[in-house]
Amino acid sequence: MQIHNSVKRLAVAGVLAVSLVAGGCGRQDAGGPRPMPEVAYITVQTRPVVTTTELPGRTSAQLVAEVRPQVGGIIQKRLFTEGADVRTGQVLFQIDPSLYQAALNNAKAALARSEANLSAIQLRAGRLRELLAEKAVSQQDYDDAAAALKQTQADIQYGKATLEAARINLQYTTITAPISGRIGRSNVTEGALVTAHQPLALATIQKMDPIYVDVTQSTSDILKLRRQLQEGQLSKNGAAQQVRLILDDNSEYPWKGKLQFQDVTVDPTTGSVVLRMVFPNPKGMLLPGMFVRAIIQEGVHKNAMLVPQQAVFRDPKGNPLTFVVDQNGKVEQRSLTLDRAIGDAWLVSSGMAVGERVIVEGLQRVRPGVPVKAVSFETGKNTGGKDKNAAPSVETK
Repeated sequence: MQIHNSVKRLAVAGVLAVSLVAGGCGRQDAGGPRPMPEVAYITVQTRPVVTTTELPGRTSAQLVAEVRPQVGGIIQKRLFTEGADVRTGQVLFQIDPSLYQAALNNAKAALARSEANLSAIQLRAGRLRELLAEKAVSQQDYDDAAAALKQTQADIQYGKATLEAARINLQYTTITAPISGRIGRSNVTEGALVTAHQPLALATIQKMDPIYVDVTQSTSDILKLRRQLQEGQLSKNGAAQQVRLILDDNSEYPWKGKLQFQDVTVDPTTGSVVLRMVFPNPKGMLLPGMFVRAIIQEGVHKNAMLVPQQAVFRDPKGNPLTFVVDQNGKVEQRSLTLDRAIGDAWLVSSGMAVGERVIVEGLQRVRPGVPVKAVSFETGKNTGGKDKNAAPSVETK
């Protein structure tokens, strides 16, 4: 009896197992295979692209003149408005001229005295020369008269030089602007005592139209640019020397400048050289010492391959990667070498070939080796496809 019950339980269990297997097979047949993921791609092409580089720098005035006194004295007047534009020769300060006027008058008197004595000494020397020919005077008397004449003539020359120096010193009491430009604040007030060639400038004048912009560029970037030009990857164009300027508030300066020169000395502490640009500054928007960013056109990259930035992702080590669809319709991973960003695309140096299909949408649903349904990115946009460009996770092996 016990054997009969055991056989009966085994038979029931077998029927249930067969039923479960049959039910599972039925559900799998009803669901069918998983659908093939759909991706959008662009076809890589080459086209000429103008390449630029952005370099930080600061502005500096074209001309800078520090106004210092050339004679000492008391400042009587300040004859300019701080922060205003001044012109060459405009009077800025007036030093008390009393002592220098007196020195000028003294030099005039000394010169007049020497010139007054000259006539009498010349006549006496002439008479002694005639008497010496008749043996009426001694040679010594004539020599003394000739020496006195030369002494008086020398005194006259000295008096003229002293008079000129006194006149110049008197002129220096009126301090004028050596250049045209914008003058800053005054470092002295009326009544202050100043000395000749003192270290503290009375004021500073700066010419700011046009204005200089000095930026630094690393020697590695310069060598790379030269190599690209020599290899024919880049070509200079007519606008290669034009420079755009980005101000500190991220707005673009309305006037374009030009590259003037590149310094010939490398800074040993930074490994960079200075590039100087010249910009018009008619409205005085640029002030000396401002921080700016200069965008320099390097040249034209004749065969540039651009890949949208949304199609490029990076592995945990930071290496740039992308997915392409091969001829068999499967996903293939590519390692890229990127040059720089141009707009919303990357300029690819290597790792990509013309005509390859780069996936730009649907990246989060694919892995290398997976077959996909590939449609053109332009076609996907025209049909109202949604953006599926989230970057996938990359596993390191």
